[in-house]
Amino acid sequence: MVDVKSLLKCDMNLLLCLHVLIEERSVSKTAERLFLSQSAVSKQLTKLRALFDDPLFERESKGLFPTPKALALAPKIHQILLQIEKLTVPEVFDPKDSERTFTIDLVETAYTAIYPHFMPTALADAPNITINSSTWSSDSFKRLLKREVDFGIGIFELDERASTHVQCIPDELDYVELCLDYSVCLMRNDHPALQEEWNLDTFLKYRHIQLVTGGAGDWLLMEVLNSKQLEINKAANVSDITSAIKLCKQSDLLMCYPYNSVRDYIDSGELVMKPVPVDLVPGGLFLLWHKYFDSEPSHKWLRDLIIEQTR
Repeated sequence: MVDVKSLLKCDMNLLLCLHVLIEERSVSKTAERLFLSQSAVSKQLTKLRALFDDPLFERESKGLFPTPKALALAPKIHQILLQIEKLTVPEVFDPKDSERTFTIDLVETAYTAIYPHFMPTALADAPNITINSSTWSSDSFKRLLKREVDFGIGIFELDERASTHVQCIPDELDYVELCLDYSVCLMRNDHPALQEEWNLDTFLKYRHIQLVTGGAGDWLLMEVLNSKQLEINKAANVSDITSAIKLCKQSDLLMCYPYNSVRDYIDSGELVMKPVPVDLVPGGLFLLWHKYFDSEPSHKWLRDLIIEQTR
């Protein structure tokens, strides 16, 4: 049992060290994040083991594995550190005088579907802020949980058949739906499929361009088709929307993509749109952030602006 008096006298740096060790599961990576030597981290770990009367970690081939005690302590220590950190957060935010830098991980579709809505107003109200963006990847959840980025804008599904259902978002993150979207099938305006009855057989007859979005190439449509022992014949995997559009315009390849990101090509007549002949519940773009930022003034200002302008 932990000595309460000892805990109250505990150096907060020890708790911070334990918090990072649980996240990184490596002495070397913890030392790097805390700007300490590995021996200093090892000494702190020795003190922590004595304080909590538990080994806290077991060594494995892939690094350190937390004990049940360490895993039980993790959320409590996290909350303590968050509360201490909040003491330094300014209570007032004045956009016009701010030089704050915001960081966002977002999927490619959000650049056209979301950015044009909020960026002009944000820069008009706060002319000296900077917004740095990176493409959403498999590490984005981890970056959000570590608060290495302020926001994430990702695609999540509302269809219960999807592996990327919105319920998979970690509990430590808050989120809000920015806009619903649905996938459409695109083809060049003299595509031979336009002379055929448009149905699932025609859709599967032709080869496809597979656009890899946010580091993921398979999505709800593929999952539903696979459940029926069907699959799209992929001719090319492309990670850039502009390149995919050009290829679609110059070939007999079909391409599926969220409507809001390609509507300009459809409206201009560069490409023809057909509905995806599979029953799918529309998904959406969601804004995500760590709950730590819920009441942080500058974060709340931009968060509210994004939600208001996008919706």
